[in-house]
Amino acid sequence: MNILCLASYEKGHEFLREAKRQGCGVLLLTSLSLQGKADWPLESIDEIFYMPDEDHAWNRADTIKAVSYLARTRAIDRIVALDDFDVEMAAALREHLRLPGMGETTVRHFRDKLAMRMKARENGLNVPDFVHVLNHGALARFMERTPAPWVLKPRSMAGAIGIKKIHRAEELWPALELLGDMQSFYLLEQFVPGDIFHVDSIVSEKQVVFAIASGYGRPPMEVSHGGGIFTTSILERESDDALRLVAENERAMAALGMVRGVSHTEFIKARADGRIHFLETSARVGGAHIVDLVEAATGLNLWAEWAKVEVAGEDGGYRPPVPNRDYAALLISLARQQHPDTSAYNDAEIVWRMVQDHHAGLLLKSPSAARIRELLSAYEPRFTKDFYAYEPPRDKPSH
Repeated sequence: MNILCLASYEKGHEFLREAKRQGCGVLLLTSLSLQGKADWPLESIDEIFYMPDEDHAWNRADTIKAVSYLARTRAIDRIVALDDFDVEMAAALREHLRLPGMGETTVRHFRDKLAMRMKARENGLNVPDFVHVLNHGALARFMERTPAPWVLKPRSMAGAIGIKKIHRAEELWPALELLGDMQSFYLLEQFVPGDIFHVDSIVSEKQVVFAIASGYGRPPMEVSHGGGIFTTSILERESDDALRLVAENERAMAALGMVRGVSHTEFIKARADGRIHFLETSARVGGAHIVDLVEAATGLNLWAEWAKVEVAGEDGGYRPPVPNRDYAALLISLARQQHPDTSAYNDAEIVWRMVQDHHAGLLLKSPSAARIRELLSAYEPRFTKDFYAYEPPRDKPSH
């Protein structure tokens, strides 16, 4: 089997390695702007091809022609998008080459925040009230019936990029004027106060075969826009929240049509009534080192398991390894220092330290969820004192 991997950003090293371990031919199509800069695992890649890009974005028509040209002399059996921004391109290529996997209509449910909300609501999932930023009369009626604040969100950006909180109707119209002809690429959503969770799962032939629930310390949007320490930790597996979240994730994957691969899905538990609302999902591993969090707690590397799922393909023969039942937590902060020193944090539960300019981060692992909570509550104020720095959120993704 030959797998063509798309990566406009440097991602997915372990996917590439596992695909090669599984005996696949591995082709990588990546951005020309990464040539000579990315540290790809070359021993696991048979050929690398570079696509001209503008800020890591590829021209759709040119990419279809380029991959079709490659297919003249190379058999391509699978196309996999390693980064969120490549998911739609991979779907377009699958449809053009008539390869298995999700096509463009289904993929919209994993990239377009409007499409995923509409599909989830149609299938009976709880979703915060929302409206497409299209008809201004409909927007006005939405704001009349739905209490403020609201959240103005781009439909296809990743994470908290480009999101703006709107407190009064008078704030919305100037914000829309600034968007100009890009207004229809946004939605307006009710802001629901509550706790944010994520479920990271593996899907094989439309069946969720592995899922684990985690909870953010503070909502990622709040950290991105207001600053603070990013934390997330694995929930106690038999807790009411974990069981409900895993069940809701299964409903979401069925409703949105996930075929095979991995998914990172976010939910909010409303403070007012405890109901769980679907927020958004993706056909990729979670960012911010969440793949490392899951591996620490379970022993499963989601990149590697994803490669196995793709190789197993339509026969549905993939089965995940029996997961470990440890607990883990991530703690990450922007740092004032270029090379922050975390050596004063020396508990035995630390299994990884972040090495990145102006960032401090730790990954904790323990068989005890209580011990993880204890360490997080001690470390978070120390991180704030020792390292914390704030940078305003970006409107565009950064490499």
